[in-house]
Amino acid sequence: MTDKYTKVAILLHWLIGFSIIALLIVGLVMSEEDLLPMNLRFAAFQLHKSLGITVLILSVFRLIWRLTHTPPALPEGMNTFEILAAKATHIGFYILMLGLPLTGWIIVSTSARDIPTIWFGLFQWPHLPILVGDPSRGDFSKSIGEVHESLAWIAIALIILHVGAALKHQFINKDNLLSRMIPFIKPSQK
Repeated sequence: MTDKYTKVAILLHWLIGFSIIALLIVGLVMSEEDLLPMNLRFAAFQLHKSLGITVLILSVFRLIWRLTHTPPALPEGMNTFEILAAKATHIGFYILMLGLPLTGWIIVSTSARDIPTIWFGLFQWPHLPILVGDPSRGDFSKSIGEVHESLAWIAIALIILHVGAALKHQFINKDNLLSRMIPFIKPSQK
């Protein structure tokens, strides 16, 4: 068993991680109607939707990669609570990495406004066909919007927990955890 993640796993981790952080920032900004003029708000929504689709695609690929490649073992010396917390956090991230984009896609597909998603200005991403055309879709879209927003706040909490735990392991436990996921950090000699 290796003590580092594969280059593909590292690349996916950082691409998805930075994209999710960008999504959260753009999502918070675009939800404040008075913060942006209408043309910038529309552009922010399109960027948010494009990033969300990208996260969904990358997350599916990452899940497949994770299921077909064994990750490094957890650092030695972790107690039962830390092991359970680490596993629960990673499961939570996979649920959010798929759930947030899917709920966003459902919102867009059921919105009464019926605004198309243009992926980074290149092509139109389709709505979910089974949800289009339902007369009650506006109410459904609002309900899913509340779920989407709740998941975003959970994602923020998990990111803070994840970063805090990684820093604790690196600087308090000194178990070289960050060197497994950040290529330019070399593990210290014990």
